[in-house]
Amino acid sequence: MRHFVVTIGCEFGSGGPEIGKMLAKSLGIEYYDRDLVDKVVEKIGIDKQLVEQADNKNFVPFGINTTLGTRYANLSNKVIYTQFEVIHKMAKHSCVIIGRCSDYILKEEDDVLNIFVYAPSDTRIQTVMDEMKLSRRHAAELIRDYDNMLHRRYKYITGTYRGDRHNRHLLVDSSVLGWERTAKFIQAFVEMRFEE
Repeated sequence: MRHFVVTIGCEFGSGGPEIGKMLAKSLGIEYYDRDLVDKVVEKIGIDKQLVEQADNKNFVPFGINTTLGTRYANLSNKVIYTQFEVIHKMAKHSCVIIGRCSDYILKEEDDVLNIFVYAPSDTRIQTVMDEMKLSRRHAAELIRDYDNMLHRRYKYITGTYRGDRHNRHLLVDSSVLGWERTAKFIQAFVEMRFEE
């Protein structure tokens, strides 16, 4: 197949990262998830905890270009700007990228497929309970907190909503086929789109 990038946005607990990892392995391409944060940390040379805090807070307007270079209103904006650069660099090679508004960042590219993975609330809660050994109440609270944070971040950066069908080429409920078969289904979609 020719060069391509698959971006996967997902709801917490729906299996998006795991599905993305299976997809990348089957296709023999790179997979990028939270290690993107590490690359940002490495590039801007600050403590990982500070980057994660800046990444998860409410955001203020973007940096301003001046004759002296880009000036940032706060650390959050520098993190976001650097992630844009890192994602563009990663996308030079075929890969799967999880989250990080990568669908928006790469929206001008014609060799990108944007997928969104979701699942019913009960399925997501059970997944988080099983994987993190949490009570039902704590799992539901964690999902709510993650959803709120990710929605806020996505809305700030893109001006739209994470699961908006107009931003994606395929929306898939991972509970219908299960994670492994969902990865195979997405792979078939990718192969049909990018076959030579």
